[in-house]
This record gives sequence, C-alpha cells and structure tokens, in this order.
Amino acid sequence: MVPDRLRTNGGTKVVLKKPPLRTPQLFSSRLLPSVMAQAPPRPVSAYAASGVDVSARARALKALLSSVRYRPPPDHGRPIDAPGHYAGLVRIGRETIAITTDTVGTKVILAERLGRWEEVGEDVVAVNVNDLAAVGARPAALVDTILCGRPDEEVFRSVGRGIEAGLRKARCALLGGETAVVPEIVHDIDLGGTAVGFFPRGRRPVTGTRIRPGDRLLGIPSSGVHANGFTLVRKLLEEGRVDLSQPRPGSTVPVGEELLRPTRIYSTTADALAGRAEVHGLAHVSGEGVRNLVRLHPRVAFVLDRWPAPPSLFSWIASLGNLPAEEMYETFNMGIGFVVVAGPEHLSETRRRLARAGAPDSVEIGHVERGTGVRLPALGIEFREYA
Repeated sequence: MVPDRLRTNGGTKVVLKKPPLRTPQLFSSRLLPSVMAQAPPRPVSAYAASGVDVSARARALKALLSSVRYRPPPDHGRPIDAPGHYAGLVRIGRETIAITTDTVGTKVILAERLGRWEEVGEDVVAVNVNDLAAVGARPAALVDTILCGRPDEEVFRSVGRGIEAGLRKARCALLGGETAVVPEIVHDIDLGGTAVGFFPRGRRPVTGTRIRPGDRLLGIPSSGVHANGFTLVRKLLEEGRVDLSQPRPGSTVPVGEELLRPTRIYSTTADALAGRAEVHGLAHVSGEGVRNLVRLHPRVAFVLDRWPAPPSLFSWIASLGNLPAEEMYETFNMGIGFVVVAGPEHLSETRRRLARAGAPDSVEIGHVERGTGVRLPALGIEFREYA
C-alpha cells in the first residue's frame, strides 16, 4: 500500500445552502471567476463537512506511519526513498519496481444509482496506472479488489468490460485479484486495485529531484472530474435536487453521464517522455487538486500563471455549493489531469513528443520559481503543503 493514497470515505450529512443554478466563468490567466472569487471564506471546508476531512486524514496517516518501523533485510529488496510520491519504489537486484494502490472511491455510489458500471471499471485501471506514470514507470500488471455485500453477475460483467477497456489503453495485464463478499462491512460495492510497474532499458524513476527554477509546466487536460471529490459532488447533487438524467445548463449530456466519464489514462503518454533528460518531473492531478505538485519537490514554487479556463462542468459544481476557488482547486483537477515539468530550452520539443504520444492537447500552465508551494497568482491562492 502506498500510504499517502489512503482514502477517507465519510458519510456525515450536511445541509448546504442551495443557490440558484448558474454557470460562473472560472479562472483563466486574464479573468477572475465571478461566483468563486466572491464566495465568503468557510471556517470548515464543504469537503470536510461532506465527510472527507483531509486534515484528519493526514493526522491519522501520520499516526499509522509512526507505528511502522520494520525494514526487511537487503536480500528482500531495498526500498528507494521517495517520500510523498505517487508510487512506492523498491530495488530488487538490478531492477527497480514501482507499486501503487488506489480505489475508485465514492464514485461507485453514483455508478450504482445510474446502473452504469463500465466507467468505474475503467477507473480501477486509470487511478493506478496514472500514479505509476507519475514516477515514470511503465505499467506491467494490475490486480483488482472488489468488496461487496452481494455479488451480482451483471454488475461484475460490466465492471469487467470497463477494466478490459482500461487495460487496453494502458497496455497492462490483469493478473488476478481479490473478491470478498462482506455484507457486514460493505452493503453495496467498493472497487480498487494495485498496479506494478517497471523501468525499461535502465530508465531511472522520475522523482522530481531535478526540478529547478526556470522549468516550465505543461498540462494535459482531464476528461472530467475523474475519480476524486465525489463525496462532495454527491452531497451537492443531493442538496441541489439535481436530476441526473437531464443536462446541466450549458451542456447537452445528462449530468450523470458527464460525471461518470472515466478517468483519462496518461501512462502511454508519460512513457514516451519518462526516460528523457529534459523531463524533470511528472504529476498526476488527482485528490488534493493542484496541491499534488508539492509532492514533486518541497523546495521550489510551482506558479500556475497560465492555467486555462476550466471546463464549465467545474463552474457548475462550484455554483451548486457556492464553493470558493481555493476549495475547488484543492479538491478537483480543474481541467488538467497530468503535468509534465520540463527544461525551458526543450519546451517545444516536449510538446511535439506529447502530441506524437497521444496528447496533442497539452498546454503550458506555468513555471517553477524559487520558494515553496503552489501559487495561482490571478486568484491570490497559495498552497504551502500537500495536505
């Protein structure tokens, strides 16, 4: 298990003030958002109130890690120190192996409500191989974990079709997994997996240690909300009495279908860049939003002064709960699902390689400076730490 991927799935209900539905314009480098910039500060985040308290999670994780001191003998593998990163790394003989684990989280509750399971099946693969991609590892294999209160043949078949689609995109094998029927623990279903990756042709892990001031940040767009923040999203949908079968304002796709859209898989794109000297860091923008960049290097500042205007889906989510920009950017990917940190002299070539590897839509989103944390200057937002 990669400790900093530990999830908290809460269920405390909170009644949020229901504003009129509107679609505010979100941040670009030239324009501040209307609703999100004007929203009053919240003493407790809406995400925490919906049941996911990130600070409490960090404290619990610290307590867990303080209890784990054992280190195996060298002939059982040598762990590589990469604190806070996306995957665990271990050296076995001459090979380095990357391992990560993650779940789809409470997105499965929305899938159950809509009776659609292929999307979250694909997410099982995506949330894991994208974390391998963020250390430059090529995915080799995945094992899935399914906890359920009652096995349903049709649901499992649909989840399997989604896993199959994700494996094909990631070029990854399914080796097996664990299916546990535990009705006393799980009433419905919980989906997750563990993925293993390797570093071909002597490639070294990309851990961000080579990031320097002056480096440029390239973002690859997301396909939507991906698989993060759904405890908050579902509460907003509930309090807003949103009809999932109807499009939201400004869209032609039913809200439920739009939210279930599977996580974009970045592994083959990252694989085309990971071994190159000009690529100094890779980041999967998942839970914690743009804070994820802090995980790459704690002693530089990531300045997001060219972040594109997020898709209107995020504006609409913000409007449901009158959420401030700060909470949106630390909860959701806001339209960018993966970030490449590259040397400035190789920016054009890196973009060309991204295009050839399946990401012709990459955009420049910022740069690296001296300092610490992550900044969005146009919004006056600064995050000092990951969590």
